[in-house]
Amino acid sequence: MSFTEDLSKLEVIVARLERDDLPLEEALNVYEEGVIIARRCFEFLQDARRRIDILSEDGTEKPLNL
Repeated sequence: MSFTEDLSKLEVIVARLERDDLPLEEALNVYEEGVIIARRCFEFLQDARRRIDILSEDGTEKPLNL
């Protein structure tokens, strides 16, 4: 899945977990799936941050500080 697809899936998961009628066992399974997807998104963002470099005026590269 792409990052965008994962993010959309997380939105669906959050909406499902916010409902009051979700049985506990199903809620735990959905929560577990959400944690896995959230970790994957976090890793993607960390990797993207590492890959982004900004060229300074003197032509050297420096890491992007967010």
